[in-house]
Amino acid sequence: MFFLKKLKHTITLHPRFFGPDMEDFVKTKLYQDVEGTCSGRYGYVITVVEVLKVGKGKLIPGLGSAEFDVEYQAIVFKPFKFEVLDGVVKNVSKMGFFVDVGPLVVFVSGHAIPSDMKFDPNGNPPCFQSEDQTIEKGTLVRLKIMGLKMEPTDIRAIGTIKEDYLGMIGQ
Repeated sequence: MFFLKKLKHTITLHPRFFGPDMEDFVKTKLYQDVEGTCSGRYGYVITVVEVLKVGKGKLIPGLGSAEFDVEYQAIVFKPFKFEVLDGVVKNVSKMGFFVDVGPLVVFVSGHAIPSDMKFDPNGNPPCFQSEDQTIEKGTLVRLKIMGLKMEPTDIRAIGTIKEDYLGMIGQ
């Protein structure tokens, strides 16, 4: 789920930023470049905790800019198959619903919803309903990740609430 990871990133700095505050510009650019991004290998970079090392700049011939190799420590969010997570329902349709689990969006198909829950298209907002639960936009749910697709800049997931202790949280 959440990990503290040492990572590296290369920052390109324009010549107008060369000077006494150059290291501060490199750190600021690092925060802008990596926070909130995703890589299939490490997951979502939630925040940079500490800049460990700013390497010596290397000039790029013909441009005048410089590249700096930066090592930093960050908190990353990487989900795993069969992990149980809590999230907020973002959208409900007759096919299923989408759940925001931090930066990750998980789709829960109608086949992964208990059979006693039926889709109510006339509800305002539309929802899945049973005798003791109603899942609609804004509902807190606990789900289990059944499948993940790691892409270079995104992670896609499908989940289920068709097991014990999964589904709506609180009532």
